[in-house]
Amino acid sequence: MKPTWRLLIACSDQEGLVHKVTGVLYRARCNVVVNHEFADPGSDRFFMRTEFTGDINREAILDELGKLLPPQPFVRLIRPGKARIAVLASKEHHCLADLLTRCAFGELDAETVAVISNHDLLRPFVDKFGIPFHLCDHTDRAREDQESAVLQLLDEIRPDYIVLAKYMRILSPDFVHRHAGRLINIHHSFLPAFIGAKPYHQAWERGVKVIGATAHFVTEELDQGPIIEQQIISVDHTHGPKDMARSGRDVERLALARALRLVLEDRVFLNGHRTVIFD
Repeated sequence: MKPTWRLLIACSDQEGLVHKVTGVLYRARCNVVVNHEFADPGSDRFFMRTEFTGDINREAILDELGKLLPPQPFVRLIRPGKARIAVLASKEHHCLADLLTRCAFGELDAETVAVISNHDLLRPFVDKFGIPFHLCDHTDRAREDQESAVLQLLDEIRPDYIVLAKYMRILSPDFVHRHAGRLINIHHSFLPAFIGAKPYHQAWERGVKVIGATAHFVTEELDQGPIIEQQIISVDHTHGPKDMARSGRDVERLALARALRLVLEDRVFLNGHRTVIFD
């Protein structure tokens, strides 16, 4: 079978872009097997994701695209493969356990290369997967010092993506800037309506009817990054705070796993504070 490639393009919109791009691939004797495109009238931006097969001269295709596309385009031409992910966790196991299991059984096209935590609680579980576990304890330690230790580990590990699986530490702007576009977080969608301790107790007291979770890219603004995926599950008057928390954990697992799949398959484009997702 001929090699499979993935072409990602984001640029200013103009007439004929789909024709131009597919024309480049046609002249290279490639076969397009999947194609998605979207022109956003609000930002006047064009987005395209194409999967194709063919024996190509990669640099020649990139050069031709550079001549045909509008100025300063974003263009990536890649061979799909397993991504390396590092997971940051604290005490809660549900999202971490779900990701490790999905990776182990090939449900996500990724390899978990490290788990970094500010608590040692989850080490025995992670050890069962044969994945390196790194403790960066925050006890009696300045935030800057603890975060510096995490950054040093990430510099050594060099993951493609960093997943915050209920990591209960606020990242500094410097941390976020150094790994911009590669940090993925999960949180309950009660924010900002139910901020602070015991959000499920607050939700129960207000009689909410829906439990939600949001997976998003991390930015310097706390929990305000571009949204990748949201999931919800219904609850009713019979659900107490513990029941809601259990349902919340279920929906968090689903939202994070789906968001990570979308990112790993290069289906997510940033469009200002929003995302364009080809699914």
